[in-house]
Amino acid sequence: MDRHEARFWEKQEQSKVRCLLCPHRCVLDNGKNGICRVRVNQNGVLYTLNYGEIGAIALDPIEKKPLYHFYPGMAILSVGTVGCNLSCGFCQNYELVVGDVPRRRMEPEEVVQLAEEVRSRGNIGIAYTYSEPLVWYEFVADTARLARKRALKNVLVTNGFVEEEPLLNLLPYVDAMNIDLKSFKDEFYRKTCKGRLAPVMRTIEICSRRTHVEVTTLLIPGLNDSPEEISQLAGWLASISPDIVLHLSRYHPAREFNLPPTPATTMHQTRETARQYLKHVYLGNLGSVDNNTYCRDCGNLLVERSGYYTGIKGVREGKCSGCGGSVPIVGDQNV
Repeated sequence: MDRHEARFWEKQEQSKVRCLLCPHRCVLDNGKNGICRVRVNQNGVLYTLNYGEIGAIALDPIEKKPLYHFYPGMAILSVGTVGCNLSCGFCQNYELVVGDVPRRRMEPEEVVQLAEEVRSRGNIGIAYTYSEPLVWYEFVADTARLARKRALKNVLVTNGFVEEEPLLNLLPYVDAMNIDLKSFKDEFYRKTCKGRLAPVMRTIEICSRRTHVEVTTLLIPGLNDSPEEISQLAGWLASISPDIVLHLSRYHPAREFNLPPTPATTMHQTRETARQYLKHVYLGNLGSVDNNTYCRDCGNLLVERSGYYTGIKGVREGKCSGCGGSVPIVGDQNV
């Protein structure tokens, strides 16, 4: 990995540095890496090791991020790097996180150029995804600025575990986000993810006021899928806005976790619980399931989904074609 000077850090005594990017606020001796694995102190200067390091790249349906209410039916160039500032025992992309994948080097200009080249295939922009994009901060910020100048959309798929200052600096260039809310219990975050809940809640609150936000929760049997916890989680999201989209994703065994997959009955019951608070709740990783979007006022079919096929059926310029009511879907009139 080539080094690139990092942003958001401060000098400490005896050539130590403190990283100010995420709530871990790692204090690093010379030669030591942060929890994220990709920020290192070299002679009293903090460097990022993953600038321009591409571990995964693909043109994906926007629904795969998942984003269901942001330019439905379109595609987005998706790029990912190595590193993460959490350590989830159920991580689905652990090989990418630890760097156990082939990588290629690309500059921001090259990623933006590629995104422009695939516009003809329905591409609307760039999604920073697969691993944690916020520990790729410098590259994401530089690429997002260039993309904005070329009228490309920028999407973050993130765990939301970030300090407020870097988040606010990046948000003017972000058009949409999917934020993982892994549990509504701080104990779960501390034991299972080596993080904390409060910073993620703060991220969701801040971003929901400034850009399009959808939230994903992976339901793990016996750990974060109780009706009580889902009620608290959905109720809190609804206190920000009942229009926030919630994706409930089915757990499958991964990394250190070998629990059985989440029962389908639990998935459906949990969705009904969340729907007591939120207007739009979808199920992921469950196979054939009704994930269409309907008008909550008149029941009109707005967006039809089957797998990754998406059809706009009843949305006209942001309004329901049945009753004229507003719908929280961004970009449908441009599809």
